[in-house]
Amino acid sequence: MSLDEWLAAVVATPGLTGIRDLGEARAMLLDDALRALPLLSRWDGPIVDVGSGGGSPGIPLAVALPEREVTLLEAERRKCKFLERWAPANACVVWGRAEEQPVEGWGVATAKALAHPPVAAEWCLPLLRVGGAAILWVGPSADLADLARVSALLGGGEPEEHDGLVVLPKVKATPEGFPRRVGMAKKRPL
Repeated sequence: MSLDEWLAAVVATPGLTGIRDLGEARAMLLDDALRALPLLSRWDGPIVDVGSGGGSPGIPLAVALPEREVTLLEAERRKCKFLERWAPANACVVWGRAEEQPVEGWGVATAKALAHPPVAAEWCLPLLRVGGAAILWVGPSADLADLARVSALLGGGEPEEHDGLVVLPKVKATPEGFPRRVGMAKKRPL
């Protein structure tokens, strides 16, 4: 499996991305995903890509880091079928929601185009062990003060901004009651 073949399949498969140009897909789905590599070197342990969709950033990161275990977590079965065809040997596909996964088992959680940053933080931080970190792809309008407030509620530290990527270090255990039941983070954001 090559990343070029994966990109072509993502673009050709309805419902995975609105991008139809391979050059744009390379920039948005591959190059943008790989921007996290320097940050990932700061934490060890398995990686969970929350809301993997068509596989970005999880598949490019798994290919670039063959020594790391990567879990591609996706709630839509149809997308999981796609991911199963393209996942490299060090990646496994899990059909499910972040709220239903074991807590504090991963070293790093990634989320790209998943939800508003505070919602993505609520889905990612409970999955991390203390000493790990969530890496979120955010837009220029992200409210880092609000994200800091939510991070603190969930055992996370102060957000670190890195050119459109925000790192939320996991500094203490997530309190009881988190993650909240399925749908609550989006319905009633913290």
